[in-house]
Amino acid sequence: MSVATIYTTQFCPYCVRAKYMMDKKNIPYTEVSVDGDVSLRREMMARSGRHTVPQIWIGDEHIGGCDDLMLLERTGELDVLVSA
Repeated sequence: MSVATIYTTQFCPYCVRAKYMMDKKNIPYTEVSVDGDVSLRREMMARSGRHTVPQIWIGDEHIGGCDDLMLLERTGELDVLVSA
């Protein structure tokens, strides 16, 4: 069961960093690669209002990109979101 959804591209260092954090914290996620798939990128942009990757959701809540994920981790809010 996925707790999170991450839209990514293959060579994005921020995507790698975000996935590493999720793996380190044992947070299950579904990865949606938008590499070369215009329809998936449009879906990501429609859902998030942003065009950069990664775009991350915890459940139905859009939390933003890698920096946003790291901020949630530093403040302890990531664990709260995941356990909700």
